[in-house]
Amino acid sequence: MTSKAKLLIALREKQGEPVSGQVLAKEMGISRVAVWKAVQSLIEAGYSIETGEAGYLLDPKKEKDFLYPWEFGEKENLFNHYKNTPSTMDRAREAALCIGTKHGANSGSVFTAEKQSAGRGRNGRTWVSRQGGLFFSILERPRLTIADYTLLSLVMQIAVVRCITSICGKKAYLRWPNDIYINKKKIAGITTEIAGEGDLISWITSGIGVNINNGSPTPKSISCAEITGHFLSRKYVLDKILDEIENVKKTFASTAAYSQGNRALAAEWNSLSDCIGAKAAVFEPSAAVDNKDEFNEKTGKVLSRGVFEGIDPKGRCILKTQDSTLYFNMGSVSLAFLNP
Repeated sequence: MTSKAKLLIALREKQGEPVSGQVLAKEMGISRVAVWKAVQSLIEAGYSIETGEAGYLLDPKKEKDFLYPWEFGEKENLFNHYKNTPSTMDRAREAALCIGTKHGANSGSVFTAEKQSAGRGRNGRTWVSRQGGLFFSILERPRLTIADYTLLSLVMQIAVVRCITSICGKKAYLRWPNDIYINKKKIAGITTEIAGEGDLISWITSGIGVNINNGSPTPKSISCAEITGHFLSRKYVLDKILDEIENVKKTFASTAAYSQGNRALAAEWNSLSDCIGAKAAVFEPSAAVDNKDEFNEKTGKVLSRGVFEGIDPKGRCILKTQDSTLYFNMGSVSLAFLNP
């Protein structure tokens, strides 16, 4: 850990009581000058650290919601934070292609941002990234075939929907292929990007956006703060999501090793969806349509209409029509639920 990470841990353990530079230096195993430099660096980053004759004090009541790497203690080297970036997916891709460099391309690396000027969803869609939301991407290097990449997307979706339900105290639901809703309003979305060699994945990035404390970008969206009625720590939510991702992996990887799909994983996803049995249309969004989340006859090319029957073990959408049962990969298609 860096001196900043150690200093934050030490000051927070004092719970608002001042501690001398000499004591901090001894506890951290560094010089008093190094302690002073770490304090100044944190103050410049926006932390409210008071200095006085009794030493340094970090007032818990003045703590802000930061996502800096040093906030994550021993995992600090896996985190990368930006005040403003086009998209955390862009940063994750850059790091994935820079193996062994200072950018850090280790599997498990996380990229966060305060703001995104060009946040991305699926199929060229824009994810509106207002300050106060949680926007991050995860880089992984799994030992999976390209054909099984959708399984990791399902893991992410299950983990995020579980966390949002827990945090908001209200049931959140999954909608194929990558959205999460509460009260029929969108609260989170997930997108993925992969690169491979032969039939194996070289790397995969998952971009996750959750409306936390930001105002809802559209009338059809909602935030965690709007549901709970109070401010929420983005770091707390991020930690919770990352832990749950690992829990879901451990639970379902053991059932089928992700080989050629996973029935238990699909069953869990289906249990968290609120649209199974609903009338739906599968369509290819038109590039000319500004809001590709809206569906009408001009939205794009309709491939089929029927009843959404959930997903199969490979993560494919199951659409039951009058004549047959059709299966659609996540790919470039979208699913719209139609009013009865």
